[in-house]
Amino acid sequence: MIKAEALSRTYGDLVAVDQVSFTIGNGEIVGLLGHNGAGKTTIMKMLTGFLEPSSGTVVVDGFDPSRQRQQVQQRIGYLPENNPIYPEMSVLDYLDYAAALHGVAPEARTARIRDAIERTELTSRATALIGTLSRGYRQRVGVAQAILHQPKVLILDEPTNGLDPTQVQHMRELIRALSRQATVILSTHILQEVQAICDRVIIIRGGRKALDATMAELRAGKRLLVSIDAAPERALPLFRAVTGVDTVEALGSDGPQQRYALDLAGGHEPLDAAPVIAARIAAAGVKLYALTPETRDLETIFGQISAQGGR
Repeated sequence: MIKAEALSRTYGDLVAVDQVSFTIGNGEIVGLLGHNGAGKTTIMKMLTGFLEPSSGTVVVDGFDPSRQRQQVQQRIGYLPENNPIYPEMSVLDYLDYAAALHGVAPEARTARIRDAIERTELTSRATALIGTLSRGYRQRVGVAQAILHQPKVLILDEPTNGLDPTQVQHMRELIRALSRQATVILSTHILQEVQAICDRVIIIRGGRKALDATMAELRAGKRLLVSIDAAPERALPLFRAVTGVDTVEALGSDGPQQRYALDLAGGHEPLDAAPVIAARIAAAGVKLYALTPETRDLETIFGQISAQGGR
């Protein structure tokens, strides 16, 4: 559906995006994550054809935005970060105008507008002037205009910005529903949004791709966390003698419990290695307090990437 190859964008001496490549398939919900200024919005603008890359290529549903911009933009629904809407227009008038810009046929507009209003829960505000709406409702209007033409790709830049907790939950449900008909790219700096919605995350740091993995891959660590009553001088040789254990790290003590992290060699899974390690501990006459696979959250992973030096 979407393929970016060695995508770069420069502004004079400033390199905003540097050799970023990825492929996104049909129906995926992909989180584009990074600090402010990392290059997320620049990447999205290049995907939509609003900004030409300095080098590299983009293909969206078989079309190149640099040569077939109209075909690409017909297939994309886009919610920009600043959500440019017209405060003097009513919600209905604005959506009718947006539908015309999207090329929705006049005879289909009423049904499309009604559907977009219902899906974004704007029915009670349909006749209100946009300028009188709260920030959360204005954000809903922005999403409504992005889905009017039933796009194959939906690009949302900070879609929950300004929403209260109830509205955030509804927006998450809406994005999941939209992914049944469209590929969704969600840009945000809110880690909880990515964890709650996305199947996959691409982390951008300093204009470069720092990570591209599914959420399942990120959560599944390759370490076992063990608590026993043996000090390091006894425990380290014990663990190192187990087949599949690559390295052992002493994590400190908590009363009688000594905690260790066991890194497993390639091809060895924590759930397979755990009973072997437990049996070895029992055979050595050592008390076992806990033995669990390490689980990692996105906040930890993002913090590790952010702490890396350089671009």
